[in-house]
Amino acid sequence: MNWSDLLSTKRCASPHKSTDIRTSFQRDYDRIVFSSAFRRLQNKTQVFPLPGSQIVHNRLTHSLEVASVGRSIARMASQKLTELYPELGLSLNEIDSVVSAACLAHDLGNPPFGHSGENAISSYFKDGEGRIFENQVLPAQWSDLIAFEGNANALRLLTHQFVGRRPGGFSLTAATLATLIKYPYHSFDNGRRKKYNVFYSETSVFEWIMKECGIPKIDVAHGVYARHPLSYLMESADDICYLILDMEDAHKRGIVSTEAVEHCFLSFFNPLKEKEVFDHKNQVYNDVTDVNERVSFLRATLINKLVNAVSDVFVQHYGEIIEGTFAGSLIACLPDFEKKALNQCRDTSVQGIYQHPSVVKIELTGFNVIGTLLHDFINAVMKPNSAYNRRLLSLMPKQFEAKSNDTYVKIQAVLDFISNMTDLYAVQMYKDLRGIE
Repeated sequence: MNWSDLLSTKRCASPHKSTDIRTSFQRDYDRIVFSSAFRRLQNKTQVFPLPGSQIVHNRLTHSLEVASVGRSIARMASQKLTELYPELGLSLNEIDSVVSAACLAHDLGNPPFGHSGENAISSYFKDGEGRIFENQVLPAQWSDLIAFEGNANALRLLTHQFVGRRPGGFSLTAATLATLIKYPYHSFDNGRRKKYNVFYSETSVFEWIMKECGIPKIDVAHGVYARHPLSYLMESADDICYLILDMEDAHKRGIVSTEAVEHCFLSFFNPLKEKEVFDHKNQVYNDVTDVNERVSFLRATLINKLVNAVSDVFVQHYGEIIEGTFAGSLIACLPDFEKKALNQCRDTSVQGIYQHPSVVKIELTGFNVIGTLLHDFINAVMKPNSAYNRRLLSLMPKQFEAKSNDTYVKIQAVLDFISNMTDLYAVQMYKDLRGIE
């Protein structure tokens, strides 16, 4: 792969020529920031229930922080690569803008209630009433439904022309869209991979993105493409943020003790080789007595270290990455000391955070709310002529109307509607339809 193709500024649609002072990738960033889909993230769950006295992360604040960390990683990687390969200097000039825009958009496709929302949609078709549609759609389409994926839904949201909306969706550049794609293959025939980034309906735009950016197919039998090099930077920014900031939120909620968080965060630093970090920490602690502020200081120090470490890994494996042969993630290739600390933090999160009753209740709520909405609205689009269903369909915005009588298209129209809902709107819709005060 080469950077002149990888940083393609071609867009899904053909917009008018702009004399804007912003670059193409800065316009991508701004289009996402000013979109209603991005604003809706403020009422979508990250991990913990949204209402409450403690201010914790939602999908909006998470995305903003991922974009900030991603920009820093990209700038550092660009600087290090330019020192090693001076001829790349001009080509790498804007990769921070590309990465930050992709980071900003990476969670746009998440349905209400996060990953539990994905599971609720998948279960409706795999184990629930939606099983009746298996023989009414293509096997490839059915594969999408029984393994609904927020990553693929993000690509659809950004590129699909909804009823009454502009062609090309957000009309982002090919470079930004390719960077967004962590899993460059479909749900079907993908070599038994769990996650994917492309619904059957987005096949043509996906192939256009890969072709425009000069990204080769590395597994012809399973339709798997290489990843855009910058997608590794976006992925690592997301990994860093959710691991560290979920821990900080859990601390604010009183779920994880101050001692446990401090132990996790400080375990990334070697007392023998990084003594200055511990000296600085002691100096700060002498002035700062608020435990939340102390944790915030450690969080910032740790993020700074991981930004450096991840950019180092990217540079070390640059040859494999640009050839399309690199496997795994940058986080997985951290030095053994940092990797051990990372695994310890992850274990603490799984045991102490993601199994907590408040988190489990969110998941159960998601199953009930989304399951009910799927039942009602899919029944309505399939049988639109009854009096009740006509009234129900009037609640769906015009943009989500099905464009044909095809079963898969009708189901996707409902999934587009429900996955765009905020948690609060989905719960309110559920209450309204069930007559709950």
